[in-house]
Parts: sequence; C-alpha cells; structure tokens
Amino acid sequence: MNNTTKNTTINTDRVPTVTPAYNGADRNAWIFGWNPQQELWNGRLAMLGFVAYLLWDMAGYSVLRDVLHLAR
Repeated sequence: MNNTTKNTTINTDRVPTVTPAYNGADRNAWIFGWNPQQELWNGRLAMLGFVAYLLWDMAGYSVLRDVLHLAR
C-alpha cells in the first residue's frame, strides 16, 4: 500500500469556458433549416406549449375533455 497523496486538481487549460458550438454556430442561434439549433428550439417551444396546455386545462377549458366527451 502506497500512502502518497494523489493530485486531484483539474487542469482547466484545456476545458472550454462555454459549451462548444454546433456546426460552427452558437447553439442558441435561430438558424432556418434542419440543424441542431432548431432541434433545441423545437424542444423548448414544445415544452412551453405543453405547460401552457396544462395550465389551460387546469383552468377548466379542456379541449381534449370536450372533444372526447369525458366526464367532468
């Protein structure tokens, strides 16, 4: 058993300060077409729409319940 102290510091010289860009552009850029940035924006807007519908449904204006004629 060797009880020497191991150096556990992280060398930050090679660690980027920000997330690397996708395809040479900022990951939050609004670029038209099929690219990784649009996948991020699609997911963000889908989550926003889902939360908006849940709030609308909790307020009593359920479209899905009215269309499927579910009990209130």
